[in-house]
Amino acid sequence: MKTRKQFLSFLLIAVMVVSLAACGGGKEEKAQGELNIYMWSEYLSDSVVQGFEDEYGIKVNISYMNSSEEATAKITSGGGDQYDLVMPCDADMTGLINGGKLAEINLDNLPNFKNLGDAYKYREFDPENKYAIPYLMNYVYVIYNPETCPVEITKYEDLLSPELKGQIASITGIRNLFPVALVAQGYDPNTTEESEIAAAYEWLQKYMKNVKYINSDDTEQGIVSGACSVALVFDGQAGRAFAEAPHLKVADLSDPIQLGVDEFVIPANAKNKENAEKFLNYILDAEVMAENLVENPYTCPNVAAIELTEDSYKLNPAINIPQHMKENYFLQLDIGDAAPIYDKYWTMLLSEQ
Repeated sequence: MKTRKQFLSFLLIAVMVVSLAACGGGKEEKAQGELNIYMWSEYLSDSVVQGFEDEYGIKVNISYMNSSEEATAKITSGGGDQYDLVMPCDADMTGLINGGKLAEINLDNLPNFKNLGDAYKYREFDPENKYAIPYLMNYVYVIYNPETCPVEITKYEDLLSPELKGQIASITGIRNLFPVALVAQGYDPNTTEESEIAAAYEWLQKYMKNVKYINSDDTEQGIVSGACSVALVFDGQAGRAFAEAPHLKVADLSDPIQLGVDEFVIPANAKNKENAEKFLNYILDAEVMAENLVENPYTCPNVAAIELTEDSYKLNPAINIPQHMKENYFLQLDIGDAAPIYDKYWTMLLSEQ
C-alpha cells in the first residue's frame, strides 16, 4: 500500500514537473517570437498591433521612416536583415524585384488575400503577387479652411500665391513634392528630363516660402491647430483632420493628383519571414482592417473590410472626393537613372530651408 502511495505521489510530482516545464517552454518560445516593421508612423492602429501580439505571441517592433527613399535604402544598403516588413514606394518596386532584394511571399499562407479587390492584385511590376501585398492607398490633394484661406484653390499654381505666405502645411518627400511641381507646369510627373526637374525645383523654391509646417507624419495638425489655412496632405490625414475640424474642405483641383499604393514587402534577408506572413494575413482580415480604418481613414484596397466599416468611414469627405479628381490621377513610376538628378535638386532645396 505504501509502495502504491509512493508511486502515485511520484507520478503526481512528475506530471506537475512536466506541466510546469511545458508552460515554461511555451512562455520562452512566445518571448522569442518577434516581428520588425519599418513603415510610416500614424498608419497602423495600436489596437491592431496588440491584437496580433495577443493572438500569436509575437512581439512587434516598429520603426518609423521619414520618406519612401529611406525604406528603399534600408533594403538595398544591406540593412534589410534588420526588418521583416518594409514599405517602399511603387516606383522602386521593379528595381528591388529585379535586383533580388525581396523574398517571395507564399500566398498559401495568406488566405485573407482574397479580401483585396481584383483591381489591386497582380500589378504590372508584380504580376503574380509574389513580392508585394497592398496595405492602404492614398490620394494626395489640398484641403483648406474656408473661414481663413485668402484665395480660391483650383490648381497647384494657386499654392504659390503671395497671400498664402506662411499659410501652408505640407507633406514632404522627393516623390511627393516634385510631381506636384511638375504637374503644375504641365510636365510628366515622372519625367527624367533634367531641365524639367530643374524647373520643378524652382517652383518648389517659391512653394516653400509659403510653407509654415512640413511633416509627412501629422501634416493635418498644421491646419487643424489653426496655424495654417491650407494643407497638402494624404487622404488619410485629411480624414483625421475632418474628424477634428469638420468645417474644413477639399479643394476641387483641375490638376491631376497623385495616387499611391503602400505595400508591404519582405526583404530577401529578413530573419522572421514566417512571422511576417502571419502579420500580412492578419491585417488582410476584413474585421481587423475595418478596425484599423477607424483611426486611419485612408482609401482601402480591402473591399471586404470596407463592407464592415461604419458610416463615419464610408461617408468621410476625405474618401469621397469629387469623382473627376479620383479619375484624374497619376502614379509614381520608376525614374531609373534620373534618381540622382532628383536627389541633387532635393538636397539643394532642403539646404535652403
